[in-house]
Amino acid sequence: MAIHGIVTIDQHHQISFSLKSDAMNSMGVLVRRLFLLGGLGLLSLIVACGGSGVEAGDATSSSNPPGTSNAPSTGVTTLKPPKLSFSDTGLSVSDGVTRNGLWAVESDYSWEFSLDQGVTWTIGSGSSFEVKGDGPKMIWVRARDNAGNKSEIVVVTCVLDTMAPAPVSVTASVDGYTRSLEVAGLEANAKWEYSLDNKMNWNPGSGSGLGTLGNGLSMIWLRQVDVAGNASEAQVFDLSAAGSDMSHEASTNPLQPSTMAKGLLTMLIHGVVVRGDADYVRWDIPKNHRLKSVKLVRYVSEDAIAFYAIQSSNVFDAGVDVSRMLVYGHMGPADLNRNVVANIPAEKLGEGPMTIWFQQTGALPTEYAIEISLQAVN
Repeated sequence: MAIHGIVTIDQHHQISFSLKSDAMNSMGVLVRRLFLLGGLGLLSLIVACGGSGVEAGDATSSSNPPGTSNAPSTGVTTLKPPKLSFSDTGLSVSDGVTRNGLWAVESDYSWEFSLDQGVTWTIGSGSSFEVKGDGPKMIWVRARDNAGNKSEIVVVTCVLDTMAPAPVSVTASVDGYTRSLEVAGLEANAKWEYSLDNKMNWNPGSGSGLGTLGNGLSMIWLRQVDVAGNASEAQVFDLSAAGSDMSHEASTNPLQPSTMAKGLLTMLIHGVVVRGDADYVRWDIPKNHRLKSVKLVRYVSEDAIAFYAIQSSNVFDAGVDVSRMLVYGHMGPADLNRNVVANIPAEKLGEGPMTIWFQQTGALPTEYAIEISLQAVN
């Protein structure tokens, strides 16, 4: 949605302002274009908010078309305005908050920019410029030529945030067979992530922390990412430390599966399996929640194929009857981060127990970790 407004400034510096709204394509950043119409003191303003990497110069108005004169009586030519774009980093690509102060400029002429609302201007070079210093930014850009002709002023705004947040604090607790890592110290609107491979890859988490059940993982790294996309220093937690009591061999009995603690939105089932050593683990989906995803997030084995199946039950008594399984199939390196319930109807993913069966049918040991993610629903 764009908000179009007309601001009129008369010779006595009195300002009148009117608004109207209509639909237009999302633009990514807060974009305003100022049109100085000769000596009339008429200022037209356009505001557009939306997606990332927009070209600010695409905004249009009811003023004179680009490349025509605003003041024909003086013979001054108004040049075509430049187009601007930037990368809106972070958790949202439409909030104008970024850790990257680089702006790309596309112009048919030379161009200049101002960071103090036109008091001073800096001649641009190349096809970009960079703003520095954290905080809100208002940037004016216009085209110019050697004859002194200028374009309309394109005004863009963003909030630059390049400071990494503080590390999260992690508190470990045990509830039955579930070992939970509660995450605290998040900035407003920040999100936490975890890594299982020494910070090489990161997985987003939700809820108050990460629940783990199994005996396959040893180290977990946790960090937060702020709204601009800055990541904190990672905190490492050793699941295998002496006396930590963070390891549990998942049940091999399908009628008595190991059970995850309740109240968690992000859970990890992990272990080491070989032929004849199946793992059975149950979790419960509470009221007003549903299963969002089941993903293989770690797989270490020379055997690239293992087997999994999920049954909507507090036990796994389906045996090999696939008609009683919610989903089943092979899992291996090619399936990393694939949501195996993505095509299951939402009504089958709601409140109630679920049990997973994971097994390696070959003789080679397989280390695995499967992420279970829940989400609240209306």
